[in-house]
Amino acid sequence: MDRTDTPRLSVCFVTRKWAPAIGGMETYSHRLTEELAEHAEVDIVSLPGRADGSPPSALKLARFPFTFSRHWTSRASAPDILHLGDMALWPFGLVARLSPRKPRVVLSAHGTDVAFHRRKGLKGRLYGAYLKLGSALLRNAEVIANSAATRAASAETGWATARVVPLATDLPSGKATGNHNGRVLFAGRLVERKGCGWFIREVLPLLPGDIELDVAGTKWDASENAALSDRRVRFLGPLDQQVLAEAYRDALCVIVPNIALPSGEYEGFGLVAPEAAVSGGVVVAAKCDGLLDAVIDGETGMLVTSGDAAAWSETIASIAGWFPQQRAAFIAKAHDTARSAYSWDRVARQTYEVYLEANGA
Repeated sequence: MDRTDTPRLSVCFVTRKWAPAIGGMETYSHRLTEELAEHAEVDIVSLPGRADGSPPSALKLARFPFTFSRHWTSRASAPDILHLGDMALWPFGLVARLSPRKPRVVLSAHGTDVAFHRRKGLKGRLYGAYLKLGSALLRNAEVIANSAATRAASAETGWATARVVPLATDLPSGKATGNHNGRVLFAGRLVERKGCGWFIREVLPLLPGDIELDVAGTKWDASENAALSDRRVRFLGPLDQQVLAEAYRDALCVIVPNIALPSGEYEGFGLVAPEAAVSGGVVVAAKCDGLLDAVIDGETGMLVTSGDAAAWSETIASIAGWFPQQRAAFIAKAHDTARSAYSWDRVARQTYEVYLEANGA
């Protein structure tokens, strides 16, 4: 997109995911709007989180629609684009559509916010009905999905016009080396779908006895936490960004072994994969869900059949046998490709292209 040949649109970006709260959606909202300022006039309506990094209180969430309404009615003119930071905010788009000033509505789809309807029980059914109502009332809205898997989940509740814009990473770049510490690394929340427990039970016993596993992240599910007692596993806990980047670089390989679950839970994107590639790590990820957009197979990492323990052990054993020069060459190529493909500048440019198409420019 040539900035000299395109109009500079006005954008109102609305999000309930904002600092000081900490999380992937908060990072998305902050970095996207920061980069969008290079292309558009951006006005942000946000709901800040708590000082300890947790989400805002239920009371503040309940007040947020009124905050948006006051902001909207106080504007001197309507923006070209109203961008809602997640699918749960779709009623804000209806408010804008019903007013005399009718901007084009764009929504971001991330993961859980579009797939919660797959879960069993009343909450899942109610949320699914809520999203279906939104898709019916905002038929011409544009959806930006973080992966093809998220786009498919969005379509299940009627949001069928999604454009895929994969996410980005800001982790420090790592240098290509042929060295590693001989240990496999898993990073992320310990929930069943991310596959850490499965890897410990099914894959680790198939690997040579001198290959062990480091786990960096947050304990979550009881069954996953129990797997950490394996003698070949070392739990590191949550790591700050700089230490995590070094852990990615130093590991034999970084695994993202997601597995399919009957509940329909899925990985919306899988940010660990591009983070590790940019940091100088060797990525091995499951060939499923949003990981198909988070890994460029053979370039930023390797995709392996989800749930196939033999294939996983063979791939990791092969990586362990690489010569230092072979390893350094792979890491250098993966780093350069990932740094370009998973940049926030690229996310902003592709998002702005959606705005232009929605606005008929």
